Amino acid sequence: MVKRYLIVKLLTVNLLVAGFAMAVVWLSIDTLAAGYFVTLMEKYHISPEPAHAMFVGSVHRYLVWSFAGAMALAIVLSYVINRRILTPLTRMGIVSRKIAAGEFSARVPVTTADEVGQLARAFNRMAENLEKIEQLRRTLMIDVAHELRTPLTNIRGYLEALNDGVLPPAPQTLSLLQDESLRLAQLVEDVLELARADAAGGKLQYRDVVLEPLLDAILATFAPAIEKKGLSIQIKTPSELPPFRADPERLTRILRNLLDNAVQYAPSQTEVKIRINIDQQAVYMDVCNPAPDLSPLDLPYLFERFYRGEKSRSRHHGGAGIGLAIVKELVTAHGGTVAARLEDGLLHMAITLPNPTPRQ
Repeated sequence: MVKRYLIVKLLTVNLLVAGFAMAVVWLSIDTLAAGYFVTLMEKYHISPEPAHAMFVGSVHRYLVWSFAGAMALAIVLSYVINRRILTPLTRMGIVSRKIAAGEFSARVPVTTADEVGQLARAFNRMAENLEKIEQLRRTLMIDVAHELRTPLTNIRGYLEALNDGVLPPAPQTLSLLQDESLRLAQLVEDVLELARADAAGGKLQYRDVVLEPLLDAILATFAPAIEKKGLSIQIKTPSELPPFRADPERLTRILRNLLDNAVQYAPSQTEVKIRINIDQQAVYMDVCNPAPDLSPLDLPYLFERFYRGEKSRSRHHGGAGIGLAIVKELVTAHGGTVAARLEDGLLHMAITLPNPTPRQ
């Protein structure tokens, strides 16, 4: 119905234009050409009345037939052209209603390379992005529910056992309950942090950052875990690290998550290497740790949410698999890139951040 209504409007516009052109020609013939014709006849002493009437009548007939033919041609061409233009638009309307109803796989056929075809391609890209976002949302909901279910099930089992008298309210049992509740709270905090990272793109607070004291403060928080596993930390930086522009809070989170991942997964009595370099264009950071259980097939998925490369790690000891996803979101918010590579059993987490000129 909408399509037919648009065709009628477009055809009406064409008819009005053609009708206006005919009216102008008609009036021009009646007022100017007819007057010139009469003057010409009188100049040669010819009675103008019959010839004038014949001239005007012939011109009018030709105008009417020309107008009728032009209208017929205009109607046919307009109908064909308008259908060609409006058919993709009608399909977009149908597809948009399907997407609004939740069918995100719907696409508009692209049959031309003109402006309408470009619009159809842009529409399909929008639909594809919406489908990806919806898939991420569903996956996130499933993963979060799965992650929450394990500690909640454990807590429920312990509480039922305590309530039924199967387990005594011993300190060990209460400690297990506390561990599960802390794990649950940490998971919720990680999910909230991931949501904040998703929304960080337009809310970064850039300041001049000096990296050395920031890195020292982060390493101090991991000192107990580093000592417990007997790890050694090797830091390699230029003799002097100049300040650069970044969001200190988000940068701290990036480094904390990278070091947390390295400390968690590095085998005991091994070495974690940190490489940092800064030039006029970018800031380069590389965190390296041994990863004997990691496969090259895992590398493309390390920054996915809830993904764990080392399958031998339990959920209790290996975290929720959100830390590197947060790193990716925050690095992307800074306009940087993050990549993982595996060389000789060593996992390299390489971060590149743009280096805006610091304030003087």
